[in-house]
Amino acid sequence: MHTATLSILIPLYNEEEFITELLNRVVAAPLPEGLDREIIIVDDCSTDDSASLAEAFIAAHPETRMSLLRQKPNQGKGAAIRKAIDASTGEFGVVQDADLEYNPAELGRLMGPLLRGDADAVFGSRFLVSGETRVLYFWHSVANGWLTLLANLASDLNLTDMETCYKAFRTSLVKSIPLTSERFGMEPELTIKLARRKARIYETPISYHGRTYEEGKKIGLQDAFEALWVILKSRFTSHIYKDAVPHALETLSDAPRFNRWMADTISPWMGVRVLEIGSGLGNLSRLLCRRRKRYVATDLKPEYVAQLRMAFRHRPLVEVAPPRYG
Repeated sequence: MHTATLSILIPLYNEEEFITELLNRVVAAPLPEGLDREIIIVDDCSTDDSASLAEAFIAAHPETRMSLLRQKPNQGKGAAIRKAIDASTGEFGVVQDADLEYNPAELGRLMGPLLRGDADAVFGSRFLVSGETRVLYFWHSVANGWLTLLANLASDLNLTDMETCYKAFRTSLVKSIPLTSERFGMEPELTIKLARRKARIYETPISYHGRTYEEGKKIGLQDAFEALWVILKSRFTSHIYKDAVPHALETLSDAPRFNRWMADTISPWMGVRVLEIGSGLGNLSRLLCRRRKRYVATDLKPEYVAQLRMAFRHRPLVEVAPPRYG
């Protein structure tokens, strides 16, 4: 059985009260069969003992793949998540806050649609029917609802909880998206850019044990205004690819007559069994695979292969194969 890896990404800032217990729960969290874990902690220049406690925990658990990265000066949660994403090696990633508001025992629930190949990203919603949710601030709920509504308008989604911190995803997809938010604007930026990249996003209910400000909650009114700005900026930016090539391929996907002309030009020279090398996003594959007994599409880039599998998952005569070397 192929074993995949889940990269658990933990942005850390001044959580000395919770970090050791959180890491205990993350290490003990049950994961689906065939899924390993790596834990990447990014300390965002904590001024308490958070980093040293995390370092001690790593030293005491050599059997678990864990690493502690540091960034100076303090740059914000979004910057810490970006650093963790860049360092991750797993096929899948999930953001796990360093407090105890989100329960690591529910990580397996988020992974279901990803492991089945149904989703590119899964959001843990605090507002879908779930086990239990702590009742807290009314105006926080109102702001959260409005920000989710605005993000849905900007992305044409129907999410119930855009601001959730529990976001799981295919790592290669998120690594190909340019993310720039430094603080809590990471939530709407990632959401809208995933939507604009035509990612399949699922939601699943989670429990939520929120904190009060006296207990250490950090997000505030300023972050709500920042999120509003990020929603507007992410909706209209053209910067949704790190590389120019996939951006050009997606532009070509909106040129159906050109693709049809290309397919009509090539098709008469093709047999009933076809191997297409360099299929990209499948712009031509969708047209050329018709009336073939077998059509194999592949590409050198793993992210293209993943998107091809998504595009042809309901086409039984089309096989998407990873490239083989040697």
